[in-house]
Amino acid sequence: MEKIDMSRFPVENIRNFSIIAHVDHGKSTLADRLLELTGTIDKTKNNKQVLDKLQVERERGITVKAQTASLFYNWEGKQYLLNLIDTPGHVDFSYEVSRSLSACQGVLLVVDANEGIQAQTVANFFLAFEAQLSVIPVINKIDLKNADPERVEKQIEKVFDISSDECIKISAKLGTNVESVLQAVIKRIPSPKAHQKNPLRALVFDSTFDQYRGVIANVALFDGAVSKGDKIVSAHTQKTYEVNEVGVLNPNEQPTHKLYAGQVGYLIAGMKDVSEAQIGDTLYLHKQPVEPMPGFKSAKPMVFAGMYPVDQSEYNNLKSAVEKLTLNDSSVTVHRDNSLALGAGWRLGFLGLLHMEVFNQRLEQEYNASVILTTPTVPYKAVLSSTKLIKEYREKEIIIINPAQFPDKSKVVEYLEPVVLGTIITPDEYIGKIMMLCQARRAVQKNMMFIDQNRVMLKYLFPLNEIVVDFYDSLKSLSSGYASFDYEDAGYQTAELVKMDILLNGNIVEELVTVVHKDKAHTVGKAICERLKDSLPRQLFEIAIQAAVGSKIIARETVKAYRKNVLAKCYGGDITRKMKLLKRQAEGKKKLRKVGNVEVPKDAFIKVLRTQSDK
Repeated sequence: MEKIDMSRFPVENIRNFSIIAHVDHGKSTLADRLLELTGTIDKTKNNKQVLDKLQVERERGITVKAQTASLFYNWEGKQYLLNLIDTPGHVDFSYEVSRSLSACQGVLLVVDANEGIQAQTVANFFLAFEAQLSVIPVINKIDLKNADPERVEKQIEKVFDISSDECIKISAKLGTNVESVLQAVIKRIPSPKAHQKNPLRALVFDSTFDQYRGVIANVALFDGAVSKGDKIVSAHTQKTYEVNEVGVLNPNEQPTHKLYAGQVGYLIAGMKDVSEAQIGDTLYLHKQPVEPMPGFKSAKPMVFAGMYPVDQSEYNNLKSAVEKLTLNDSSVTVHRDNSLALGAGWRLGFLGLLHMEVFNQRLEQEYNASVILTTPTVPYKAVLSSTKLIKEYREKEIIIINPAQFPDKSKVVEYLEPVVLGTIITPDEYIGKIMMLCQARRAVQKNMMFIDQNRVMLKYLFPLNEIVVDFYDSLKSLSSGYASFDYEDAGYQTAELVKMDILLNGNIVEELVTVVHKDKAHTVGKAICERLKDSLPRQLFEIAIQAAVGSKIIARETVKAYRKNVLAKCYGGDITRKMKLLKRQAEGKKKLRKVGNVEVPKDAFIKVLRTQSDK
């Protein structure tokens, strides 16, 4: 296969841009049309979401990974190189979006002509705005019979302050007017500020692991050029590598002789170890050091869950699978963890629940690993008062990820819980229901604004643990699927937190200790007791399952004992005879209960600890 000569594209003929939008507003479909228009892929009926390569993306119909493709386009006698990055739309993957924007100079902001501006549209616009990129608004799906592009233009003007003349109306599915999007990209997005004369400086903005070739790094070149055989150094690890292959993604890998400043491509340099390709790393030529790029601020995990192998003998296989997958998805944080019930495992930090589900699904599909995931929790903080503890932890404020390490109230000034600023955009007829839902989740209203006659934007401050499990589902079902939700981190606030123990016949079960808000302790305690009751096998004596906060019991369920029918041989006869038999039986049970030991089987723990979404 003939290699492409990349020197034909001087910096002024290069455009790097991303497509950003809310979920299902047609980003990947628009990307398909752009690929077809520029002849990158053949026009066939099968071109549906060509850039969504992962199995999980195909199954769920969502984009999870940002994907890059280089398009070659002739316009007014010049050959242009357009580097397109298709990004995910869910709030859980906003880290992918912010990383993709670092390699771009402009964005296409796609809005559905039917649904109008949604919460994620707003969030992604501000990501691009903060990165000072030029924004081209594109109104998609004008072929739908309920489409109202004029209303959407007014919304864009009101919310983003972009005049309606700048909006391009298209239908990505039918290909209507898509050509004008490419021309707008060339006219309105600036070329990258890059210099081929300077020494090489390349930013690694994504990476994947290939079993045979090692790490494949996606790079954006800011200065210089790189070719096969060059010796390059990683600013992060200071290790030197020899470049084996460089090329562009078209959308599949296509080797080239060289990559030049301003271009986006991939690079394989024999990095064999997963930890060597850090996302946000700067690469430069050996003996020509440069100032490293600022990199990315690391993603802040919002949800923590324990992950354990189903069988401990699988631990090492699972370990390498998790390492390879976290290379491709760098927003997951990993800490070793041990559970009395489930053995050795990890505590993983995710950006949200969907992120957690997708990670779990990718582990199963790509690495054939089955795991047990425990109920998601959020990181709390405690401000310590006892000097002994402050010495032990070497700081006054500690983060509690594992409920077993929750310090006692007497040693603490105050507990803090994470809060997020949530944005809800909804049709106005659902406002009442949604406000009730938010109040039930201890949220505080901050703002309310009408976007147009019948759409409202609400801003609330939520405690993170209230929205982490099923808030999104409740919101969707209350609003018939019309409301959209997005959140951003808003620090910590004081909270009345308590540690809840689960007791079986008076003995604490270490594995089921949880941290809850004081107001919610009763409902959570009752739910855990009920789930335990369903999964514990009956014994010859009765088992009392209790939820306790300190010494106060707040919920109780009883597993009845197996018992012999001692009255079977009595027919009629004296009542005192029956009483005597029942009394003797009860005394025997009482003794049994004192000596009897409740062994909780492992699968009972798994049922109780498993994520609530599986219920």
